[in-house]
Formats: sequence, structure tokens, C-alpha cells
Amino acid sequence: MEHVSSLGATIVASLALAYAGGVLARFARLPLIVGYLAAGIVLGLFTPGFVVDQKVVEQLAEIGVALLLFGVGLHFSIRDLVAVWKIAVPGALIQVASSAVLGYGAARLTGFAPTQALIFGACLAVASTVVATRALNERDELPSEAGRIALGWLVMQDLIVVGVLVILPAAPGGAAAIHPSPGLLVLKLIEVPAFVAFMLLLGRRLIPPVLAFTARDGSHELFRLAVLVIALGIAYLSTELIGISPALGAFFAGVVIAESDLSHQAAGESVPVQQVFTVLFFVSVGMLFDPTVLVRAPFRVAGVAAVVVVGNTLITLFTMLALRAQPRSAADVAAALAQIGEFSFILSALAVAQGLLPLEARNLVLAAALISIVLQPLVFRAADGVGLSLDRRAFLRRWHVTRSPPRASPGHSSDLNRHAIVVGHGRVGSIVVAALRSEGAPFIVIEQDLHAAELLRREGLPVIYGDAAWPEVLDAARPERARLLVIAVPGKNAARRILAAARQANPGLDVVVRTHSKEEEDWLAGRSVGLVVMGERHAAREIADYARRRFAESGETPKNS
Repeated sequence: MEHVSSLGATIVASLALAYAGGVLARFARLPLIVGYLAAGIVLGLFTPGFVVDQKVVEQLAEIGVALLLFGVGLHFSIRDLVAVWKIAVPGALIQVASSAVLGYGAARLTGFAPTQALIFGACLAVASTVVATRALNERDELPSEAGRIALGWLVMQDLIVVGVLVILPAAPGGAAAIHPSPGLLVLKLIEVPAFVAFMLLLGRRLIPPVLAFTARDGSHELFRLAVLVIALGIAYLSTELIGISPALGAFFAGVVIAESDLSHQAAGESVPVQQVFTVLFFVSVGMLFDPTVLVRAPFRVAGVAAVVVVGNTLITLFTMLALRAQPRSAADVAAALAQIGEFSFILSALAVAQGLLPLEARNLVLAAALISIVLQPLVFRAADGVGLSLDRRAFLRRWHVTRSPPRASPGHSSDLNRHAIVVGHGRVGSIVVAALRSEGAPFIVIEQDLHAAELLRREGLPVIYGDAAWPEVLDAARPERARLLVIAVPGKNAARRILAAARQANPGLDVVVRTHSKEEEDWLAGRSVGLVVMGERHAAREIADYARRRFAESGETPKNS
């Protein structure tokens, strides 16, 4: 067994095996997460062969979790949080308590002592924010009622975990009972709300201006760096100063920026980095897993997995229905929370280190996590059928409360339909916008220059700041509901990326593209583009027509030299 401790070798080996596992998962028509988890198992201590430094991978994975939650916060406004609070707060409290009791009963049946069973039950009650948000995003449900409730629910679960971590004894080799410090508990009850208040009240007065200052400089590199510094800096400070998870700190940093005009561009800049580090999170989970537990205790593993997949799903579903949520939303949220992840690993690892849980308990938690993550696509399919069936029940339709739709993002009109998207408001785009305004046609502009975008907004025009080549920016203009896309920015690479993102959202979208070369014109013509305009050719035709008219008017016949 070869151990590798260098940072470079650890990253290369982890990403290479994750890529191989992802390719195999695609061939087997399984979620990519399964391939990443398998890569971690191969690289872990419990399997023969190549072994990488687990602590290094876990630290890198923390960055991925923080950036993922930062991205989630960018799509989640303060009003969205307030709108779902009446369901998310009581729902999360009821679900976590009920799931913990169910896990406690299962643990007692398998021979755990009361204190051990209580902590074990808590480990089974908290879903993975990474897995849930990734699944909802893949189904395009993050902006929906189900997505907003799930995110609020997950935030509440994170806060509950912070409290549980405080309750656990501070010294290694803890006793058989839990002895929380009242002073420490009171301190946490003050610190956490103070941090949230600081981020929501003062953070949005400090952070967006910094990003706006950087954006006006026009450097994409500096803007990207500013986004990463804010996300990871707040994540780190929230952990060091207050003791809450870096993911929760990064989430509220994203929520603050979501209130500004810079949210879409910030999301686009952070996604590529976030995706790489999130892969390392799943690899780190696989590295912790001891596959022999499946042979040593198959029935215990099956029982614990059933508590997570079946028990948590039903508890969440019935809790949401009791709180008068829409049946389909209840089913989707229940499916999203039908798994456990990072906070379960943190709780179980700390409890094992404190002597409050046996090592076998952590193996059971990891086994249940892997099984629940693998089964989640099947749970979502079942939830679709259950949600549709429940929605047909007349008494449930009368019972649930209809809530207001999510607030539109800055520069984004939620009632846009059959509209035009104009990318770039320069010399060409401004003429197109003027023509659309004169016809009274609905449109929205995507402008990469922040100063120009601010001027357009002052004129009352609908505009989104950002690079339309980022799907996160283009999606804000609702391409799936648009009638026409006008790409009026120079540069073939940018045009190709914008076209690809638009086609993915709306394959039938009519597109007009500005280009400067015959080669690019031919390439675009083969992509079912409605109109390709080569500026030099049209300019030459106008000049030629003018020259012919001038000679025709004078009656002179040009002679060849």
C-alpha cells in the first residue's frame, strides 16, 4: 500500500480517479456522485493500493462545500428566506427531532447505550446540503417553492448542528453522559444570531460596493478573485471567530450579494472553481468508508439506511403537509432531504473522538450516507408520482396555503415571455434595443460593462449585468421563454459559448449573431442560426450601392483602369 502525502500528488490522484469514476458512472447511467464516491473508496485506507492524504482532501473539500453554499446563497434572497421561514423553522425542528427519535430507537435495537443512541440518532437526522442543493439544481427546482423551502430547511438544520456540536463535551475522552456548559450555550445563542444580523444588515452595505468597485475596473480576473476572497474569507472567519460551519458563513455571504446587481456574474465566476472542489468533497466521503462493514453487519446497515431513506422521507413529507405546504413541494423537499452527509460525518467523527460513540457507529453512518446518496435519484422519481397523486386530492388542495412566487433577481422581470434577449448594448446592440422599444416589443439586455448597465437601469431599461457566456447570467434572462436572442458582442469564442448555453436552455430559440469572418459565418450557418450578420460585408454593400447611385445620377460610366 503506497501512501502519498504531497499536496500535488493528492490533488492529481483524487481528480484523476474521480474523472475515471465519473466516466464509468455515466456509462452505467448512474449519478456522477456514485463515481466520485467510488474513487474515494479506492483511495482510502480500507482498500489496497494507492492511498492519498485524507486530511488534505478533507480540507480541500471544505472549500468546495463553502463555495457551493456561496453559490446557493447567490440565488436565494433575504425575502425568499423570510417567505419560507414559517415552514422551514418549525418543519426542520419537528423533522430533526422526529428523525433523531427514530434513529435513537434503531440504535437501541442494535445494542447501543442510551447516550450513544441519542448521538447516533442526531447523526441520521441532518441532510447533506451539498447533495440536496446539487439534486435540486439538476432538476431546475432551486428557484421553485420546493427549492426555497428546502434551502431554508437546510439552513435551520445547520444551525441545529451548531447547537449539538456545542453540547458535545469539549475535552477528549468524554464521559458517558453529555454535560454542556451553560455559559458556552448562552454565548453561542448570542454569537450566531449576531453573525447573521451582521451579514444581513451591515454585510450588504460593505460587500456589494467592493465588488462593484472591482467590476468597474473591467478586469474579469480581479472580479473573480474578489468573489473567491469574499466567499472563502467569510467562511473562514465565521469558523474561527464564531465556530459555525464555513458553509453557513459562505451561504450568508452569497445571500448578501444576491441583493445586488452583481449576483449573476458572481455566480458564473465562482461555479468552475466550486465544481472542482465539490468533487473532492465526495472523494473525501468515500475515503472514510470501510466497505467491510457491509459484510460484518449487513442487517444493521440496511436498518440504518432505511431510517434515513424511508424514515426521513416520510417524516419530512407528513411534516410539510401538516404545515400546509403544497403537496408537490412537500414530496420534492422530502426527496431532497432523504439522505445524510457532511454534518453527519462531522458529528459522528467528533463523537468517536470524544469516546461517546464506537468506531462501528461512524462506519454505519457512512454506509447509510453512501446508500442514501446513490438511491436519491430513485427517491425523486417516486416523489414525482407521490406528489402528483397527493395534488389530486381535493382536501389537500383546499388545505395547503399558496405562497407568493420567488422574488425576481435584480434586472430580471419574472413576467418576461416571448421576449428578445440582446447581449451587448454597444454600437450594434443599442440600435437593436432602440428598434425594439419603438415597436413596443418586450426585451431584456445583458451588458458586461457595469457602468453601461447602471446607465441603462437609470433609464428604466431591463438589464442584467454580467457575461452572457456564463449560463448563470444568461439563465436570468429566461432564455427558455424567449423568442429571439441577439448576440451583438464581438468575439467568436464568446458568441459560441452564448449560443451553446442558449441552445441548451431553448433548442428552438431564434438567434441573430454578429460576426467578422467568413469562416465564423459558415460555422454559425451550420448551427441553425436565423441570421448571421458580417459587418464588413454589409458595410461594403452599402458603400458599393452608394457609389453606383452617384454615378447613375451623374450619367457617367466608370471606366476600368
